[in-house]
Amino acid sequence: MFNPEYTLTNSLVINIRKVGELIGELNSKSFSKTILFDLESKARILSSFTSTKIEGNPLSLTDVKHILQNKLQNIKDMEREVLNYNNAISLLDKKIKNGEVNHITNKLVCDVQGVITKGLLSSSHRAKYRTEPVFVNNPLTGETVYWPPDAKDVRTLMRDLISFVNNSEGKIDPLIIAGIFHKQCVVIHPFMDGNGRTARLLTKSLLAKLGVNTFPLFSFENYYNKDITKYFNKVGVIGNYYDIVKDIDFTEWLEYFVRGILDELKRINNYLPQYNKRLESHEKKMVKYLRDNGSISSSEYYKISKRARSTRIKDFRELTDRGIIKSVGQGKSTYYVLEDDYSYFE
Repeated sequence: MFNPEYTLTNSLVINIRKVGELIGELNSKSFSKTILFDLESKARILSSFTSTKIEGNPLSLTDVKHILQNKLQNIKDMEREVLNYNNAISLLDKKIKNGEVNHITNKLVCDVQGVITKGLLSSSHRAKYRTEPVFVNNPLTGETVYWPPDAKDVRTLMRDLISFVNNSEGKIDPLIIAGIFHKQCVVIHPFMDGNGRTARLLTKSLLAKLGVNTFPLFSFENYYNKDITKYFNKVGVIGNYYDIVKDIDFTEWLEYFVRGILDELKRINNYLPQYNKRLESHEKKMVKYLRDNGSISSSEYYKISKRARSTRIKDFRELTDRGIIKSVGQGKSTYYVLEDDYSYFE
């Protein structure tokens, strides 16, 4: 039986409440089917980029966007990784919308890994739990830092984890359930490859139970990509599984995990208004200048708009609040650049 250790700290409880408030705010918004389709497509691109990059894929966001929007011939493994992840997201999104993911099952876990590793692993290692030992190495030194459980114990451990997830519904906050599943799946390391990607995708499906109508816009992998080393340190463990299993405490990971969900919800909430409010002529001039030049200062903005200093300050604040631009530097040296999400979601 799996009984994870964790403590509901003040920061964890507060952030869970904030997540609930943001979900309510997001669910109160409405968008046309055309806009939602566009946003969903772009969120899948962002997730495919960030989750594969976490695992060491060198492709840029521009590369990933090109791969997913064009039918390429003779693709390389790093391109196939991206295509597979996108296919797995689409599969889960469809299952969730059709009400087919009421519970996590061993078959669902293995099916997701099978899609992720299609064309990358032999059939003996795809869509099935491992029957061989695996090791986790430090990516910088190559030194082995974690010895996961023996292959003979994987099926039992996954069965216990899945039972915990399904039996806890309605008893434990869905955020806690999703976070525990994420880390424990990484701890068990049930596959020869694709463990991290599988864990993140299935965590994504569990988060859909939070009732976020904007779930397809969700790309919580983006938060981990901001500091990959920190993510690995939080989600992973060090040592031999059998020596440390009784000492694993999920509290620190859950605090980090919920902060990541909150950060992602804020990101979504910030860029959604871009689709409800058109840019004014002077704002279009600023955005065009930023796209052409990369940054803009107050004096440069004056040259293209002839707007007064107080008005320019108001313009910068308005576009910052809408998640279109962000400030860099302080005082007289302050300048502005496009927010990553805005330049991407245009």
